[in-house]
Amino acid sequence: MTERDLKAKTKHVALKTPSGFLAFGFGSGLAPFAPGTFGTLAAIPPYLLMAQLNWSWYILLVVVAFILGIYLCDQASHNLGVHDHGGIVWDEFVGMWLTMFLIPFQWQWLLLGFVLFRLFDIIKPFPIKWLDQHVKGGFGIMIDDVIAGVYAWIVLYTVINFQW
Repeated sequence: MTERDLKAKTKHVALKTPSGFLAFGFGSGLAPFAPGTFGTLAAIPPYLLMAQLNWSWYILLVVVAFILGIYLCDQASHNLGVHDHGGIVWDEFVGMWLTMFLIPFQWQWLLLGFVLFRLFDIIKPFPIKWLDQHVKGGFGIMIDDVIAGVYAWIVLYTVINFQW
């Protein structure tokens, strides 16, 4: 398959299939560069709505999004014939939402959460890199970003509660 064919197939999966549309973050994963960053940015508007929920509904929604994400990412990956295509960003959505769990709803914490999540997702400290390389399928696509979100949450929560 040529690069042009792969781009056309990617665009079709991302925009014309329901699982692809969600897996590609409503199209944000089609960004020509840094699709993970654009996917994380696209996770912010839904977060702004989710932040209004009490903590139990919020975490329930994140768990459902994670379980749904396993299916969505697996389907999109299968339809493309590429494991963990860079444009699949539903995992970034869930990772960002985890980062912001129980965090005060203020712009500076959202900005710091965004930066921390992207940092952990890019540098992939243990076990994130190992999971990214060894766990396949939809679960493999999702789990490394979930752990990156947890790491980012730990740092953000600590900064807020110890006022560093």
